[in-house]
Amino acid sequence: MTKRTGKVVASVFRLIGKPFFEGLLFTGYGILFLSAFFRKLFRKKACRGRKSKTIFSSPRKLTIIWSRLKLPRLHLPKITFPRSMMIFLGAFCAFVLTTYGYYIIFKDLPSPQKLSKRNQSLTTKIYDRHGNLLYKIYLNQNRTRVSLNELPSYLIQATIAIEDKDFYHHPGLSLTGILRAAYQDLVQGKKVGGSTITQQLIKNALLSSEKTWKRKIKEAVLALLVEKMYSKDQILEMYLNEVGYGGATYGVEEASLKYFGKHARDLTLAEATLLAGLPASPTRYSPLGNNPQLAKERQAVVLRRMVEDGYLTEAQREEVLKQEIILAPQRSEILAPHFVMYVKDLLVQKYGEKMVEEGGLEVKTSLDLNIQNAVQNIVTEEIKKLGNLHITNGAALVTNPKTGNILAMVGSKDYFAKDIDGNVNVTTSLRQPGSAIKPVNYSIALENGFTPATLIDDSPITYKIPGQPPYSPQNYDHNYHGQVPLRVALGSSYNIPAVKVLAAFGVDRMIKRGQEMGITTWTDPSRYGLSLTLGGGEVKMIDMAVVYSVLANNGIRVDLNPILEVKDSEGHLLESHSGGQETPVLNPGVAFLLNNILSDNSARTPAFGPNSQLYIPNRQVAVKTGTTQNLKDNWTIGYTPSILAAVWVGNNDGSPMSYVASGVTGASPIWRKIMDTLLPALPKEEFSPPPEVTQVEICQTTGTLTCPGCPSVKKEYFLQGTEPKTHCNYEPIIEYFPDDHLPQEYLDDLRRRFPNSRFEFNFRSH
Repeated sequence: MTKRTGKVVASVFRLIGKPFFEGLLFTGYGILFLSAFFRKLFRKKACRGRKSKTIFSSPRKLTIIWSRLKLPRLHLPKITFPRSMMIFLGAFCAFVLTTYGYYIIFKDLPSPQKLSKRNQSLTTKIYDRHGNLLYKIYLNQNRTRVSLNELPSYLIQATIAIEDKDFYHHPGLSLTGILRAAYQDLVQGKKVGGSTITQQLIKNALLSSEKTWKRKIKEAVLALLVEKMYSKDQILEMYLNEVGYGGATYGVEEASLKYFGKHARDLTLAEATLLAGLPASPTRYSPLGNNPQLAKERQAVVLRRMVEDGYLTEAQREEVLKQEIILAPQRSEILAPHFVMYVKDLLVQKYGEKMVEEGGLEVKTSLDLNIQNAVQNIVTEEIKKLGNLHITNGAALVTNPKTGNILAMVGSKDYFAKDIDGNVNVTTSLRQPGSAIKPVNYSIALENGFTPATLIDDSPITYKIPGQPPYSPQNYDHNYHGQVPLRVALGSSYNIPAVKVLAAFGVDRMIKRGQEMGITTWTDPSRYGLSLTLGGGEVKMIDMAVVYSVLANNGIRVDLNPILEVKDSEGHLLESHSGGQETPVLNPGVAFLLNNILSDNSARTPAFGPNSQLYIPNRQVAVKTGTTQNLKDNWTIGYTPSILAAVWVGNNDGSPMSYVASGVTGASPIWRKIMDTLLPALPKEEFSPPPEVTQVEICQTTGTLTCPGCPSVKKEYFLQGTEPKTHCNYEPIIEYFPDDHLPQEYLDDLRRRFPNSRFEFNFRSH
């Protein structure tokens, strides 16, 4: 190349930029290749009697190819174009393709050289509702770079095996990976990545994480260019120093220090394989996250891939799986950690891992830090008192049922407690609700002719369902109580009446009603039977808060709303919510009847006594307890129209408690202390009856309208149209033992006052 030519090329580079120039070359080479191909495939033949050329005139090669494919015989038309027109069309097509390629692919395409010259990522901040900083999610500015030759070989092998097994054999793109990902996405409906390590490096360092075909094309072009500019080892080294391993930890060296307290060069095979599995989804697979068992499952996948690729033997894999991995103690500056990690998971689902950890989001949550700290202290202190009952952990959730705002989320007695896996968030974990689920069942009964006065027979019964063992429900106190009103059956949480109600209306209807009220875990109806009304179906505490908000809101479900607003790094509002989505679910009259029953201290007195932890004087508070038959879970959930508190106690490992008495021990004292702390700051509120509810006097013994002189008169609420139509026909027997006969006037007065009564007078002298 002459000096003059070199100056011209340099001028072009400065004028249009290297990426665009490379794009021109790329497009030009493509056009030349296509021209050569079609020139050989479609030979030009002179037309008889004309000077112009023909493009299609039974080209020999096309005919051979067509016949080999066994396609119908092709009759190609003879099309002739002047040579000048062909030149013009070719030039025009080249111009269009080049311009299109530039604006779609190469315009603003970053240079691969920027891999070593990137801007610092921005910090995401999570605040409570009052502006108190809860946590920072940011890229560690003290990142320690590490060279590839400092890392153990099995760490490199594990990374390649799980992320890109053909890394050293492809030019930056993996055709098999792309086809496999496309097949599983389009045919099987599975979202599986097909990106190579080179593409992942480019996506994380040079491009955004938007899921568009333009970004994928740019990523592919850059991958080819990066592979030409850097060696494989350089690319792998940049990747291991760039990729995120969860939270504020980026790069394999910082990840090793965070999770194991050692340098990456000192990692064992077990530790290396656990780390290698994190980049795919650091939040999901983190051993410090809400589900630490997923990290172990991911490690097993990494080891299996290493065996398949010949890096390990099956014996080595089994030996590694048996090894216990000890994590370094984690003590970070974080407030309300269970809630923060819960919010982070929600943000990642919506904005992606990169945006959350590097995008500089400003997140205002619904949490009230003062309430959070108070509830955390109550849970921690009360659990200390329950050690003799083999109760090692507790959790609590406080919400505003009107808005769905989460005011406090305590996922365990101590987030950092290793003896109980304290980082596991029980408020989002699956647990059995016990009798706390019964209002869902009774809501169906009250919609279908049952009333709070309906008498239900609390007596022994056995259900024989084909293919299942006989089922004989038992009350918590192991007694039977005869004919009891629905109000007492629910208030005192008798099991047998609840099962009989469920048997009357069917399990499927309860499952559907539970889903309508907010339960997200009842996805397989075939798993459940009549024990569902006693807590046989696992639920999440966050779902139970939504279920009870339906009652507190007079039949309107309000979904949880932990995030009030999100802004980007430039202060632009991305989303804002004052409350959760509202959905009508129950008849307001049914919701009121349940509220009235659950706030009736006399209805629960037969089971809990008149002065249990559930009774709060001078306040109308609805509350329900729940204890599983196997004593693994104990709940108390109570609410007013403006505040809801749900509490659970038990053991994370699923072992049963030695003893718990709902209303006296377990979750109830924790719930009571929380309510005593919160209620003084709130106005007194009552559950007001809607227009469709009426109140009449009834006889408690029979559930019918009273007769004059009935000794068990009670005012009861009914949905209009369900009031009793008959009277109790009470007939008292009065015995009188005077010295003299009764005056006739007195007898007449008795008969006038009690026209339906019968009198017997026995006169005996002393």
